[in-house]
Amino acid sequence: MKSTVDGSDRSRRRRRAPRPSPVSRLRATVGPRLTPLVARAAPYARRLRPRYPHADRTGWRRWAPSWRQWLGAVLTFTGLALGFLGAAYAATDIPENLNSYATQQDNVYYWSDGTPMARTGWVRRQAMPLKDIPEDVRDAVLAAENASFYSDPGISFSGLTRALWRTVGQGDTQGGSTITQQYVKNVYLNQDRSVGRKFTEAMLALKLDNGMSKDDILEGYLNTSWFGRGTYGIQRASQAYYGKDVGELDAGQAAFLASLLKGAGLYDPALSKANHARAVERWSWILDRMVDNGMLSKAERAKYKVFPEPLKRSPGYDTGKQSDYLVELAAQYAKKAAHISAKEFDLGGYQIYTTFDRKQETALTDAVVKARKQARKDDAAKAKTLHFGASSVAADGRILAVYGGPDHRTQGYNESNATTVPAGSAFLPFVYAAALENGVHRTRDGAATEVTPQTLYDGDDNIPVTTPEGPYWDRGGKQVKARNDGRRSYGRISLSRALALSVNTPFMQLGMDTGLDKVRDTAQAAGLLSSSFGPQVPGMSLGSATPSAIRMASGYATFAAAGRHVEPYSVARITRNGSGVPLAKPASRRAVRASVAEAVQSALTDAFRTAHPGADPTTEVAGKAGTVQNDTASWYIGTAHSVSTAVVAYRIDLTKSLEPLPLQGIVGDSVPYRIWSGARGLG
Repeated sequence: MKSTVDGSDRSRRRRRAPRPSPVSRLRATVGPRLTPLVARAAPYARRLRPRYPHADRTGWRRWAPSWRQWLGAVLTFTGLALGFLGAAYAATDIPENLNSYATQQDNVYYWSDGTPMARTGWVRRQAMPLKDIPEDVRDAVLAAENASFYSDPGISFSGLTRALWRTVGQGDTQGGSTITQQYVKNVYLNQDRSVGRKFTEAMLALKLDNGMSKDDILEGYLNTSWFGRGTYGIQRASQAYYGKDVGELDAGQAAFLASLLKGAGLYDPALSKANHARAVERWSWILDRMVDNGMLSKAERAKYKVFPEPLKRSPGYDTGKQSDYLVELAAQYAKKAAHISAKEFDLGGYQIYTTFDRKQETALTDAVVKARKQARKDDAAKAKTLHFGASSVAADGRILAVYGGPDHRTQGYNESNATTVPAGSAFLPFVYAAALENGVHRTRDGAATEVTPQTLYDGDDNIPVTTPEGPYWDRGGKQVKARNDGRRSYGRISLSRALALSVNTPFMQLGMDTGLDKVRDTAQAAGLLSSSFGPQVPGMSLGSATPSAIRMASGYATFAAAGRHVEPYSVARITRNGSGVPLAKPASRRAVRASVAEAVQSALTDAFRTAHPGADPTTEVAGKAGTVQNDTASWYIGTAHSVSTAVVAYRIDLTKSLEPLPLQGIVGDSVPYRIWSGARGLG
């Protein structure tokens, strides 16, 4: 029993044989197969192994590595370097986010004649498709910067070595860079000088060259490079230095712009005489390089003997004053009509071709400025609170000119688009049109009675306003009566004559007979906005609505257009980087019958002739003045040469309230007319 127990204990204490390690097992498995290879390589390995000092040499050579050792070291280093570069290439990803300056562009606004009006945005850049950049321009850039662009792998090894040396030392940080490398730096990297940044640039350039077409890289490079004068991209450079689009450049001008890529601070001739000399020299060299590379024939090269002098300064943009009001209107319309989000619009790249006429804008602005100066002379204190709003709208809806205020930088809101003061008696044509269009109701349920220009109404002052049931009483229990300017009575008077003389009382009653809802509908169909109307009470017929100058001009333009209305618009077309952007244009629609519009226009013509008998009788002009109760505003709206212009003058002390103040003689009925006639070239 005891021996059994002892034997059991010994068996428990008996150790198992250790399990071979993975390395031992691998050696046992692979060893027999590698042994012959190791035996063959051993003599070579012994030769490569350093043995110092060498017994078979003398002097310093006893300690120098053999050629085999040098070769082994070189091969080892090369293998490691290639392995490192391969790993770095594989680990390099093209960033998804570009530098902010690489994508942001400016928006450019043009006058109706196609000339630049203004630009907005922090960066002066407009991207252009490569197909729209002339071949001579592309060739000039390639000759100047990277003639082997279409055949190289995206980097220049010799150039990269020189650039790294200059980066470590002092010198031109762009030296030796290919176009691909420069494009990478423009859109993906910052501009610091470091070996790390240069290495990253090279890796990205290799990667980009393998994954992106050469044409796309060249297009990106031409659109993101800096050319001086605050411009980025070849399109803006062309405009800044030659005042033309890139598509209009010749080879000589292209060669100069290409020289700027070396450093605009050194080659812009406007900066110094030394710059001019450098620019001429490099311009000639680039043209010669184009010949050497087969891009330009010798005969074509011979045409460019004289340096194409660029503009002394970039074409200016009239920003800050009136043009900013125009830009504001156009930007609002562009985003709405083209369905462009604010975020997309702010990224830029849009070319907005407006409807604004430069000459008419200048004439309108000059006329208002002249009137403002005169008001300051007459009464400087009251002139401080004097405001003018004006707009010219064509019969087809185009907004041709606006006066928004003295300076957008000091007064941000646009007077031409403000709904601040009542229309007053300038609203009477809409009441007249509504009656001619719909007829009147003498009884509550009776049929409508036709109204003509010869229909007579009571033109006396202080007559009660009636309904089919009797006099009209206001909420205060007072009978509402109509009054004329100057408390003058005219007796029975035709509607056309009443409009020509601006007699109020017939139209206050005419509005009630027609139906105030019909009056409102007709005014809105002609162009006024529903938001400008208040309660439907008798006073609405005398102009209690507060339309803007743009809307009043648009409404009168409807009568000049035979009763067809087109919503006022400020943008004719939009492109983005040369490609068209779909733009919804307002359609023409019938507001009132042509016969009605003709009758209104005839009465307005009589109104103009009656008020201004000395005007040229051959000129087709129609218009009337508008006065407002309590003398808080004065209007003139008229049409000449198919263009309707509305001018309003009023006083508001913005430091106290938005309540209009009496004009108190500082602006009479003649002032808006003088502005109107000056803007239309009639006086």
